[in-house]
Amino acid sequence: MPNQESENASTLTPEQRLTPASFDVLRACIVTIPDVETVRECVAYENAHQNREPILHLLAQQAAKVRDES
Repeated sequence: MPNQESENASTLTPEQRLTPASFDVLRACIVTIPDVETVRECVAYENAHQNREPILHLLAQQAAKVRDES
């Protein structure tokens, strides 16, 4: 049976992942990204809306982690 937390994490939109006011919550939303495609969607969203360098750096780290795990 699939892990419900994993399913919920993968159904968040880039906007939902990247708009929490708390940096800790935002970081948690990023580190639960399960695949590179979702990371790409989040990078595109971030570039179009806020373009925050620290967030883009976290997204790059998550992309590398996901690639290493596959």
